[in-house]
Amino acid sequence: MDILLQQLVNGLQVGAVYALIALGYTMVYGVIKMINFAHGDVYMVGAYVAFAVATLLAGGQTSAAGLAIFALAMAAAMGGCALLGALIERTAYRPLRGQPRLVALTTAIGVSLLLENLMQIIAGPNPRPFPKLIAEQRWAIGGIYFNSKFMIVLAVSLAMMLGLQYLVMHTRLGKAMRAVAYDIDAARLMGVDVNRVIAYTFMIGSALAAVAGILVGVAYQRIDPFMGILPGLKAFVAAVLGGIGNIPGAMVGGMIMGLAEVAVSSVNSQLTGAVAFVILIAVLLFKPTGLLGERVYDKV
Repeated sequence: MDILLQQLVNGLQVGAVYALIALGYTMVYGVIKMINFAHGDVYMVGAYVAFAVATLLAGGQTSAAGLAIFALAMAAAMGGCALLGALIERTAYRPLRGQPRLVALTTAIGVSLLLENLMQIIAGPNPRPFPKLIAEQRWAIGGIYFNSKFMIVLAVSLAMMLGLQYLVMHTRLGKAMRAVAYDIDAARLMGVDVNRVIAYTFMIGSALAAVAGILVGVAYQRIDPFMGILPGLKAFVAAVLGGIGNIPGAMVGGMIMGLAEVAVSSVNSQLTGAVAFVILIAVLLFKPTGLLGERVYDKV
C-alpha cells in the first residue's frame, strides 16, 4: 500500500507539469481552434530563461536565498515566454488565420524547429545542470516520503491552474476570451478586440509553459534544447484526454497522464514513452471529445 501511495505522489508531481503545459494547448485551441505544436518548445525556452537568471543570481551554487531567486527566475521566464508567445502569434500565426488549418499546423512545426535550433546556437546542444535553488528536505508521513521539490512543484502548479480558472471565469479578459471562443465574428461585432484577446491567450499559455519549464529544472536539475519535444506531445495528449478546449479537463488530463506514466514505469520503464500514445489512441477510439469535453453539433 505504501508503494502505491508513493507512486501516487510521484505521479502527481509529473502530472502537474503536464497539466501546466496542456493548459496552453487547450487555451489556444479553445479560442481559435488551432493546435500550437510549438508550445512544447516555448516550455523549453522558459526553462533556459530561468536557468540564465538563476545562474546569474546564484552564481552556480546553492544559495541561502534560493526561494527568492526561484521566484525571480520564474517571473523572468514567465515574462520572457509571454513576449515570445505574443511574437509567435503576431508573426507566424496571425497572417495565416484565415488559411486552412493544415497551413497553421505546418507553420507551428516550423516554429518548433526554429526554436530548437536557435537554442542550440545560443546555449549549445549539450544538457545543462540547473542550479540547486531549493534545499533538499524529506519528510515521512505514514510511510510516504515527501520532498521539498515535490511540495514546490505541486503548490506552484495548483496556484497557477486555479489562477487561470479564476481569470477565465471571473475577469473581463476571461469573458472576452470566452466570447471569442464561442463566436469570433459576433465578438468582433460587439466591440471585442479579437486580435488583442488572441494575443493575450498566447501570452498566458506561454507564461504557464515557462512555469512548467522552471519546475522541471528545479525538480530534475537538467535542461537541454530538445526537452520540450516529448513533454509537449504528452501534454497535448493530456489536453485531448481531458477534452481539448476545456481548462479543468486539461488539469485532469495532465494528472491522469502523470499517474499512468509513473504506474507503467514501475512495471517496465521501457514502456513509459508509449503510454501517452496508447492513451491518445484509446481516447480517439472511445471518447473523442475527452473526459470533460462536450460534443459540438454543426448546424445544417
